[in-house]
Order: sequence, then structure tokens, then C-alpha cells
Amino acid sequence: MSFTESALDPAAMDRARALLAAPKPRERIWPVLAAAGLLALSALAFATAMILAPPVISEHVLKPGP
Repeated sequence: MSFTESALDPAAMDRARALLAAPKPRERIWPVLAAAGLLALSALAFATAMILAPPVISEHVLKPGP
């Protein structure tokens, strides 16, 4: 087989193939930021509830009678 000279420019053909290639999908950052924000808000809500909640007493303390 002999090499035949082509009328097409190889550099132009490579550029055309690159332009016709399917675009790579980009990663979306908004779902990750939304999940992180929701986690931060829920952590703050639980921390506030722990600070504002009254202390838990598991046994009743009776004062000695007279």
C-alpha cells in the first residue's frame, strides 16, 4: 500500500474532529453547596436546642422532711 497525498489539511481535520467531539459534562456545584448549607443549619439548630433545653434530671431529689 502506498501513501496517497490528501487534499485535506491534517491540522484542520484534527481541529474539526476536536470541535465535533461530544462536550464533557461539567460537574455541578450547587447541589453540594445546598447539602452543606442544610447540614450547617441543622447543626446550628441542634446546638441551639441543646443549649436552650432544660437540664434532664433522671432521679427525683426529695428534701428531708422535718
